[in-house]
Amino acid sequence: MDDDPLYREEILDHYYGSSHRGRLDAPQLCCDMDNPLCGDKVHIEMSLADDGRVDQVRFEGSGCVISQAATSLLADRCEGATLEEVRAITPADVVKLLGVPLSPTRMKCGLLGWKAIQKAVENKG
Repeated sequence: MDDDPLYREEILDHYYGSSHRGRLDAPQLCCDMDNPLCGDKVHIEMSLADDGRVDQVRFEGSGCVISQAATSLLADRCEGATLEEVRAITPADVVKLLGVPLSPTRMKCGLLGWKAIQKAVENKG
């Protein structure tokens, strides 16, 4: 596993010790997503500050290292952003955040959190 770029140290840190794991007391935006082909699941909760920016992002989930680490990295990226900036995040941005190439199968894992975040902000403001 040490030679596999999919499991570089930063990704493992986000998988095992994300500061974004958990729930919010009063989330304003939520979404559940799963990938039935591989069993990955993610529940996203977001709160907004008075100025409309994303204040906090928390998630719970299960699944492979890539799906959970990508969700954690996205949570980092979204906190402090406007909803417009969150909506502008692309799949290519997610791959860039991960810093590793993803096969088509792994791409579905890597984009699960992105899909949940996009769905959560879809109809807000």
